[in-house]
Amino acid sequence: MGVGAVGASGGADRAEPAARVQMRAAPVRACARDTVAAVPAALRIEPISPRQLETLLPMIATYQRFYEVEEIDEERNRAFFSRFLAPSEEGMLLGAWHGDELVGYACLFWHFTSLVPAETVLMNDLYVAEGKRGEGIGRALIEASAEVARKRGAHQLQWVTAPDNRNARRLYDSTGAESEPSIEYELLL
Repeated sequence: MGVGAVGASGGADRAEPAARVQMRAAPVRACARDTVAAVPAALRIEPISPRQLETLLPMIATYQRFYEVEEIDEERNRAFFSRFLAPSEEGMLLGAWHGDELVGYACLFWHFTSLVPAETVLMNDLYVAEGKRGEGIGRALIEASAEVARKRGAHQLQWVTAPDNRNARRLYDSTGAESEPSIEYELLL
């Protein structure tokens, strides 16, 4: 799996993990009135707390299975993702909740671009539970991620997805984000 794999609203449509298209947020602010599907009134998006991490870990494993990770290690996931519990100098986990039910999440990494130069926020993971897709949850997570990036003073919010992940790309294209004609390389170490 490459850096920045996004499995939002995705399903069976996906490419091999090495094939990625980088997308960058457009300078236009996304807001609730821009949504195609109304965001459920009962939806709550907040940083994942230490006590909520255990609820999130099975969803992370589902996301990893979507990208065909062969060996999912719960302890490794716990150690890795606990680094992003707020406050963190490395990133943030956002959870989308309907009451007590976790219905989606985004994992944000703080990083930099030397082109501007400035901090950017990478939305490395975006995942919505399969039975909850099409309800505006993915869009709400993107908007919440963009707001986190704005509050940090970041230059942009970035994410990537597989070129043939049609479900996710429909959502991403509707946000005003512009796709970047880049090719991502990976060197396994």
